[in-house]
Amino acid sequence: MNLKHYGLPLTAVLIWSANAVVSKLAAGVIAPSAISFYRWLLAGLLMASVLLKPVWHQRRAILPYLPKLFVLGLLGMVMYQCLAYIAAETTTATNMGILASLMPLLAVGLSVLLLGEVPTVGGIAGGVLSLLGLGYLLSHGNPASLLAHGVTTGDGLMLLACLSYAAYGVLLKRWALPLNNWHSLFVQIWCANLVLFVYYLTQSAPPITTGGLPLVLFAGIPASVIAPFLWMHGVAQLGPSRTTTLMNLLPVFTVAIAMLFLGETLHAYHVIGGSITLLGVVLAQKLKQPLRRRVALA
Repeated sequence: MNLKHYGLPLTAVLIWSANAVVSKLAAGVIAPSAISFYRWLLAGLLMASVLLKPVWHQRRAILPYLPKLFVLGLLGMVMYQCLAYIAAETTTATNMGILASLMPLLAVGLSVLLLGEVPTVGGIAGGVLSLLGLGYLLSHGNPASLLAHGVTTGDGLMLLACLSYAAYGVLLKRWALPLNNWHSLFVQIWCANLVLFVYYLTQSAPPITTGGLPLVLFAGIPASVIAPFLWMHGVAQLGPSRTTTLMNLLPVFTVAIAMLFLGETLHAYHVIGGSITLLGVVLAQKLKQPLRRRVALA
């Protein structure tokens, strides 16, 4: 496999990692409803310059799948992004990046529930290991305090955001819509924009601030248009499995960027809890033996 094919999807992961830091920078600078709405409005308008005509020509093929595209837009662009922006107000970018690494594992669990897939050895072992690592991380190295006080609001919201995006990935796989990937994404974005516009109005239509404008531009162009293009190219060249593995680098990149640009401190509980959590995710991805078969042999 030519190593040059890894460059584009790695760049996409780097952009998405930086976007987690942008989410933290947005806290207190621009309202979550404003950055969510303007981000996807900008992305939708940019994509419309290229995709509007071909999507319009394919409207008869797309129309039957519109309800499913609406659900995907709701999960991936509305719930995930809005929850992440709200979470950033009360948690760190470092925590957000580490929690985001759980999405592949959450997808494995949802696949068992929604797709009827057989649980795997890696899925069970990795799930238990990741829960232990997550507990250590969220309790700042003191699991007893987690039992006494629970998780912070920001960390809890980020977990819900990750669950939403994991559901997005699972439904995308389950439905396997026979549509061009870009056409599907374009329609999802405009479905999301309808909901985001209502959400924006219910929050009294907060304006884009001077400090918030560059954050909207980054979220709307590199994170929403350029990164998906690079990622899809990577999937085409490397295949889904190899490309998805690169997402394990997202917490590493996010922590590094947060330390450089936000001055966040990397504590021992971040390293220990994050490493255990990531190890669990890797086990879930690598150990594919069906648990049922192993139990039968026993």
